[in-house]
Amino acid sequence: MDEEKIKKAVRLFLEGIGENPEREGIKDTPLRVARMCKEIFGGNKEKAKLALTTLKEEKHDEIILLKDIPLYSLCEHHLLPFLGKAHIAYIPRGGRVTGLSKLARVVDILSKKIQVQERLTTQIADVINEVLQPRGVMVIIEAEHLCMSMRGIKKPGATTVTSVVRGIFRENPATRAEAMSLIQSARKP
Repeated sequence: MDEEKIKKAVRLFLEGIGENPEREGIKDTPLRVARMCKEIFGGNKEKAKLALTTLKEEKHDEIILLKDIPLYSLCEHHLLPFLGKAHIAYIPRGGRVTGLSKLARVVDILSKKIQVQERLTTQIADVINEVLQPRGVMVIIEAEHLCMSMRGIKKPGATTVTSVVRGIFRENPATRAEAMSLIQSARKP
């Protein structure tokens, strides 16, 4: 990541919106933004599939669900955040189970880049499918997009839901319904 280019760009941006980049409250903003970029765009350098490892001794062959995984990303259309939660369900094949934190790590890595929610949902499912080779995988993301809340149509609280289903979750409506029921169970109001 080129910290100097980011600092110059932020300085130009501040000037462009009519701010004085030397003003006391914002003179260090270009540096702060450059440091922030290293953190929130860290997914550009990491490979999500390397985060998944298998616990080969496990023989579980039913649904494993990790729900309400917090996620934060930046929409590529307006460079404004979208935030929400991801739900991941998979059914292992041949004992290929992964640690729960590994699933959350995949969400984290893929979210830390300029994204669109639809692509993010697909990428998470594809990584899990490729590495774990499960009988099925389902990923659902629910997120609020600040580009809709703060600007444009100005509808704060509107939620976008995207889903990707692979394998048995796509082929078998009962399996998909069971996973959806598990996601809905014990929902917080």
